[in-house]
Amino acid sequence: MSLILILEQILNGLQFGVMLFLMAAGLTLVFGVMGLINLAHGALYMVGAFAAAIVAAWTGSFVLALVASLAAAAAAGALVELLVIRKLYDRDHLDQVLATFALILIFSEGTRWVFGSFPLFLDVPSYLSGPISLPGGIEYPLYRLTIIAIGLVVAAGLFWLIARTRIGIQIRAGESDREMIAALGVDISKLYTLVFALGAALAGLAGALVGAIQSVQVGMGEPVLILAFVVIVIGGIGSIKGAMVGALLVGLTDTLGGVFLPQLFGLFMEPASATSVGASLASMLIYILMAAILLVRPSGLYGGQH
Repeated sequence: MSLILILEQILNGLQFGVMLFLMAAGLTLVFGVMGLINLAHGALYMVGAFAAAIVAAWTGSFVLALVASLAAAAAAGALVELLVIRKLYDRDHLDQVLATFALILIFSEGTRWVFGSFPLFLDVPSYLSGPISLPGGIEYPLYRLTIIAIGLVVAAGLFWLIARTRIGIQIRAGESDREMIAALGVDISKLYTLVFALGAALAGLAGALVGAIQSVQVGMGEPVLILAFVVIVIGGIGSIKGAMVGALLVGLTDTLGGVFLPQLFGLFMEPASATSVGASLASMLIYILMAAILLVRPSGLYGGQH
């Protein structure tokens, strides 16, 4: 097991973690501010990926594709909030789960009806393709490094938005006491629409970025949504800092476990058995990590903090 392999897998884990952060940040904002369980968040991830693939095919511009993913997912999120979600704030969580699960089916079947069942492909632009040489003799894909950089820039911007702007103050206040900020003259309905659209835009951006690595297809957001829920439980509901730390922990745990556990079991088992056992245990690692953290900190690592 070489040092270069370990460093490459750490970078893969960071890239996966950054993508999960883009998903989990919007999800934790919506749940923390609105108290809403949104199972349809993965559908907005899919909307962003499809919008990016279509615009890239039409224009040949990857930058315009990313802009389209943000705009399409934000617009879809705002529309969903206005037409459906707004009626669920005073309902119990079971009603929210059922309604947003219905939205998953609507988005999935609507996307299949418009684009068909076959996957679309979003090509990595030529100026981001190929490997780049890093210290230590590591050859790593430039596009994956770009995803890490974009995620870190978005994270910094989100931290600044929440901590330093008037909107951020309103978002934090809305999480603590929505009745009080409404009494102070803040239009809580507009604030909720803005938060939901922001979360949707982040999910759409994540879908577009990953769409150039994987195929763009119906239902692609649901597996990522499950991991995003794990991230916000680990990090603490409502915490952007927790979403970042939780996403990096999950990304590194999932990536390193999937690569190195089969090799570890291969030291004392047959290769076929080692691969099977190692892969099975690797898929459980993030849930073991979540359980261990919740035993020590039931509210997550940064529960109640931004």
